[in-house]
Amino acid sequence: MSIRVGHGYDSHRFAPGGPLRLGGITIPANVGLVGHSDGDAVAHAIIDAMLGAAGAGSIGALFPDSDPTNLGRDSLDMLRRVAHVVRTRGWVVSFVDATVITERPAIAPHSEAMCRSLASAMGIAIESVSVKGKSNEGMGWIGRGEGLACVAIATLEQGG
Repeated sequence: MSIRVGHGYDSHRFAPGGPLRLGGITIPANVGLVGHSDGDAVAHAIIDAMLGAAGAGSIGALFPDSDPTNLGRDSLDMLRRVAHVVRTRGWVVSFVDATVITERPAIAPHSEAMCRSLASAMGIAIESVSVKGKSNEGMGWIGRGEGLACVAIATLEQGG
């Protein structure tokens, strides 16, 4: 059986107000993420990881910010579409691991809900998704609370 691994990254700056969408859920916060779509950096990093592993391009190629239909787009819908692309190329998502780097909000209280939402969108078991948070220890733009970043890895197996 063939296995592929893809890596994804996304970052967005904070803007006053909300809502804050991460991992397909809304988190109570006094900030939101600036983005062409809904700004869900977790979903975006996972999408790029899946596309990379499947050899299917990038999120920017599939959902360009030059296309007005992507303005405010639901990132879970994007994730569903990418999961379909991966399956049509003969791959199955076996595991996804994402790390959110942020000073706030705390990710741990929302991790299980994010895993549930993301797993549902990808059509995989909740046990096949991991989302965790890490602080940047006050360093750099993340440490100053200007925004957040997310890195993700997707493992695909041949056979869908």
